[in-house]
Amino acid sequence: MGKRVLYATPTSDQIQRFWTEITRAFAHAVKRGVLKKNETEHVIEVVHKEQRIRAKTAWNADTLRGDYADLLILDEFQLMNEDAWEIVGAPMLLDNNGDAVFIYTPPSLHSRSVTKANDPRYCAKMFLKATADTTGRWQAFHFTSYSNPSLSRKALADISHDMTDLAFRQEIMAEDIDAAPGALWTRENIEVNRRTSYPDLDLVIVGVDPSATSTGDEAGIVVAGRAKNEYFTLADNSIQGSPNDWAKAAVTAYHVHKANFIVAEQNNGGEMVASVIHEVDKDVPVELVHASRGKATRAEPVAAIYEQSRAHHIGVFGLLEDEMALWTPGDASPNRMDALVWAYTKLIETEPPLTSADLRAIEIPEMEAVSITENY
Repeated sequence: MGKRVLYATPTSDQIQRFWTEITRAFAHAVKRGVLKKNETEHVIEVVHKEQRIRAKTAWNADTLRGDYADLLILDEFQLMNEDAWEIVGAPMLLDNNGDAVFIYTPPSLHSRSVTKANDPRYCAKMFLKATADTTGRWQAFHFTSYSNPSLSRKALADISHDMTDLAFRQEIMAEDIDAAPGALWTRENIEVNRRTSYPDLDLVIVGVDPSATSTGDEAGIVVAGRAKNEYFTLADNSIQGSPNDWAKAAVTAYHVHKANFIVAEQNNGGEMVASVIHEVDKDVPVELVHASRGKATRAEPVAAIYEQSRAHHIGVFGLLEDEMALWTPGDASPNRMDALVWAYTKLIETEPPLTSADLRAIEIPEMEAVSITENY
């Protein structure tokens, strides 16, 4: 039939694994001369015909350009940028009325931090669309690790005991979880209190959670402000890079939002944190804070502000909101959320006392009435 198959994954390591398996499967046909193999291009094709399989990386969507296929397979699609499909993949199939297969693992908190997608839930939303489709254009399938006949049931049972419930549901049961049970923040609360503008602010702070190493780990940089007793998350400028990179990003955020000062955690870098920032701009005021209390203890007062509907996100901060909705006390806290907590903590410390009118304005969730009977 002359079908051309293009298989793409985000990294070269994944391509190599695929290539090893497929060359092993077709080794006999290659040896007989029925198939021709090109190791450099990762191509196996039928001699003198258009029928072939080619493997390419798609960490950068542009690497798929210049090719065409009757069947496009995008593996680990949740880690790719949307352009791999929308700008390159879909047009590639038009001439041949081709098909596409998307293979993905529901994004965990870790994978969301490394994906190149602008919307970390882009792939998850495509799956929901496919599941709801009634036109016949889409087909959706769901497989757990237990569906894989190559995996040891004993190994799965053993590893399950070492995983949190959330990790097990995501990684083994392949559940697409939008929020973790027991998380301090909910997506519903964030969404209902989202705003497009904010009033004049009494205080603006840039919260910084520096990267733990000098090798380019992500540093959390979140800007927040307060107007009387209302709080506003203005920006998430978190960045992966060197200390100089995140210091420049923090200083830029300070100037862009006309902040009062930068609050930065000093646990990982000590006084070096302030020094790195002052190498970029010596006039920026920096307050170093030390994480002497547990992360949950620090985060709970901030979560309370959200529960009271006094915290508003100005715009959408997908990666930050993912961290907030998926983090539960006891887990290692992620960088963006930590930066938010540092900024809000300092804003809360300087908040003016609530008036009786403020208290009446706070939305308190309704509680179910409980009948209490005392026995004497």
